[in-house]
Amino acid sequence: MGLHSTQKKHFPLRGIDGVVQLFDSELHKPEPDLALLSLVLGFVEHFLAVNRVVPINVPGVRFEPLEADCPNSCFPTVELGMISALYERFTAQIRGAVDLSQYRRTGSGSSRELVKKVSDVIWNSLSRSYFKDRAHIQSLFSLITGTKLDSSGVAFAVVAACQVLGLKDVHLALSEDHAWVIFSKNGEETAEVTWHGKGNEDRRGQTVTAGVSEKKLLWLLYDRGDLDRYPMAMGTLADLEDQEPIPDKESPLQIHLKAVGSAQKFYNNEHIYPYMYLAGFHYRHRDVREALKCWSEAAQVMQDSDSGDRKLT
Repeated sequence: MGLHSTQKKHFPLRGIDGVVQLFDSELHKPEPDLALLSLVLGFVEHFLAVNRVVPINVPGVRFEPLEADCPNSCFPTVELGMISALYERFTAQIRGAVDLSQYRRTGSGSSRELVKKVSDVIWNSLSRSYFKDRAHIQSLFSLITGTKLDSSGVAFAVVAACQVLGLKDVHLALSEDHAWVIFSKNGEETAEVTWHGKGNEDRRGQTVTAGVSEKKLLWLLYDRGDLDRYPMAMGTLADLEDQEPIPDKESPLQIHLKAVGSAQKFYNNEHIYPYMYLAGFHYRHRDVREALKCWSEAAQVMQDSDSGDRKLT
């Protein structure tokens, strides 16, 4: 099944306005077509960002000036034929690789095994060797035309593939530096679908919290008082507690404040990280005023440290 007639009527997309109109139409739907939107953005990005010089002789691609009196301000016209072909290639790949009859579907939504299978399909379609943190490889256009995706691109592609299969309970989840999926009827299940770190290591199919509980060894050391002189370790514990709180334990804010006090008491207030941890905590909880205060205090620590170095020299 390809694009619908209501989607096709927007093509060709000419200029920024054409792209915006397509997005406006899709975003008014209960379920925007993720594959279509990712392909369109990836196509435009490829010619405006990947190529430093706008090409003028690309087969099948026309460029039109954004302004009549500025011929150098070119924008690639997004033709229906090209996007439709890429769209059908992606949907056919997913539907051909995943047999839904082999996986249980209950009233609670998709199973972990099915989500893992979809992530396997995306994972196995990638090139085996390329720089994973490269720019401009987060769209389905990059996947289909270059078999490359960055970490968040893999997670997005998994969600788009689940949408192709009609799995409406699978959605994308993001943090500052990671991406995963949530699924099931009420979205209470989580699954890793992309890699971790700089290599190819991954925990695909496992819950996002897998491994976090084991790190609560920090609580043992904290409760014994062994972390009193290790403010950075307390900051790590507080961040973990903020993500996965354990009942009847000290609050993350209290631990962060204790870490700052430790740096002041034992290290002459020469560590910036306790303030950075605390600033991050406030920022995540949308307390921008307190976050800015903590960043300012971190900057003051750096300034005082630089002044001390100059005095010594």
